[in-house]
Amino acid sequence: MNTEINEANEVKQSKRSGKALALKITAIVLLAACLTGSLGLNVYQAYAQQQYASRMGGFIDEQRDRWAEEEKKENEYIEDGFKVGGEYEIRSTTHISDAYKSGDESQLSTEDKETLKMAREVLDEVIEDGMDNFDKEEAIYKWLVKNIGHGSGGTISRPGMNRSAFTPHDVLANRSAVCVGYATTFRMFMNMLDMDCHIVHNEYHSWDLVKLEGEWYHVDVYSDAHGTLYSNFNMTDAVCRSGHNWDESALPEAKGVKYSPAVRNGVEVDDILGVPAALKTALDESEGSTTAFFKFKAALTDEEISAAEYLVGQLEMALRMAMEGDFYMRAMWYPGEGESEILGLSIERYGESDEPDNFDPESEAAKKVLRAIAEAFELDPADLGLSGDPDGDEPTEEGVIGGADGPTRIITNPDGTVITTWDGGGSVAIP
Repeated sequence: MNTEINEANEVKQSKRSGKALALKITAIVLLAACLTGSLGLNVYQAYAQQQYASRMGGFIDEQRDRWAEEEKKENEYIEDGFKVGGEYEIRSTTHISDAYKSGDESQLSTEDKETLKMAREVLDEVIEDGMDNFDKEEAIYKWLVKNIGHGSGGTISRPGMNRSAFTPHDVLANRSAVCVGYATTFRMFMNMLDMDCHIVHNEYHSWDLVKLEGEWYHVDVYSDAHGTLYSNFNMTDAVCRSGHNWDESALPEAKGVKYSPAVRNGVEVDDILGVPAALKTALDESEGSTTAFFKFKAALTDEEISAAEYLVGQLEMALRMAMEGDFYMRAMWYPGEGESEILGLSIERYGESDEPDNFDPESEAAKKVLRAIAEAFELDPADLGLSGDPDGDEPTEEGVIGGADGPTRIITNPDGTVITTWDGGGSVAIP
């Protein structure tokens, strides 16, 4: 009996041991699975983090390379010493502007002293007390456009005259300039007036970038001297891009509008239907060439903007019928203050030649020139615009005046001598 009980107990113990072993084995398997899963997760996370770090490292390296390239461009950008067109060198005038501000010109060369003297005379002429920096900038700009403009250099080269003037000295002395001459002379004046100014350039053109109240503006005096006033004055980058290209990473961004001519000179109209009459007024006041800007009382709708595009096309057709001679018309939207837009229209007359300065084409000296040309080339003097006897063989009566001895006639002989006659007979030469 005891033997059976012991055997039964042994069987039960064996079963319990088997179950315990099975549980242990199961626990070990589960633990191994958990450890394996955890290890796999850690490996995956490590891999993912490595890939992320690699991508971030690549992005950072790319950014660093880009920043380094931009810094390199800024450091490599040459202002003074660069030759536009491979010929016209941008030269520093800091020593001249510093001498003007300090009053000490003892270190200047003879040529630089002459430059300073001419520049000082211009400033004395156009700068007035109470002007702010914009007023001064505009005064210099307008003086350069007027006095170093198209045709002002004359036709015949004189000894010492450089018709391709690119230094302020030659520009002010000869009153003619290439684009570099305008740009360096404008910059010199701005620096003399204690204003920041850079010269912007590409391989074939140059202009200026001037700072007003913390904002930068593009100024291309050369283009306006050969075009219309204010067309290329105080432009933003966006406006300047329409006709210029440059390395924008190397220079400050120009986004100011407060001192743009579109904002300052814009004529307010009710809507686009007010543009034609306002443009006609502007053309009449400018004798055929102008840049006019039009502000609208309310923001234009998409339909009105489309109508404005149509209006501009029809205006150009109307101008070709109404205006004599050839012209070029440019239309452009300019940024206004806030979100507003301003319509700018430039009308440039061309094909007209300028007469030499200080010479009257109606003078007797001019008539003598025309007669000599007509005689030498066997031309009809009338074809050259010479009034009076077409052959130039007979005296030309210039007019009749009253006198004590009767009516007195003023007569010019073909050789240019002037005589007077009166009814009582006789004549006398007028020297």
